[in-house]
Amino acid sequence: MRVTLNFIPSLLSLPMSRIPLLTCISTIGYGSKGERLVAGVVPLSTDKSQVLMIQSAGRGGWVLPKGGWETDEETAQQAACREAWEEGGIICTVLRDLGMIPDMRPSTLLTSHAPKASYQFFEVTVDREEAQWPEMHKRKRQWVSYAQAAAALASRPELLEALNRSSMKR
Repeated sequence: MRVTLNFIPSLLSLPMSRIPLLTCISTIGYGSKGERLVAGVVPLSTDKSQVLMIQSAGRGGWVLPKGGWETDEETAQQAACREAWEEGGIICTVLRDLGMIPDMRPSTLLTSHAPKASYQFFEVTVDREEAQWPEMHKRKRQWVSYAQAAAALASRPELLEALNRSSMKR
């Protein structure tokens, strides 16, 4: 279930400098328990021997493409493919739904910028890597083996769980 937060009535009482932030936040989907809905992909090579990882914009480590499921997107699959394009510059085909993965972070790591989330991942094959993409100036991408990906995702249990649910060759 998706719940849309409607901030429009409260915008009228705010200074103009605050309106763009709240307008942006209001487009992100939230679940029935108030958790942020996140959609992502496990992008595999056609032979399933490698996974494409992207550099995290914040911490610089390597992660899987993922991001907020926006309220104008009908499905998590649509959101996941958009995130794959924006963050990794890839055009992909969804092979299967890897299911919902709960946020495994301890409550001490949750903040207003990183609230509790629920992750929906999809296994995809990469059809094409574009030379230019929306976040190319802040993210690199690289193909890695299962062992390399698992090591890189050790501190991100929800992403490691998505990788482990995929049919990538170990």
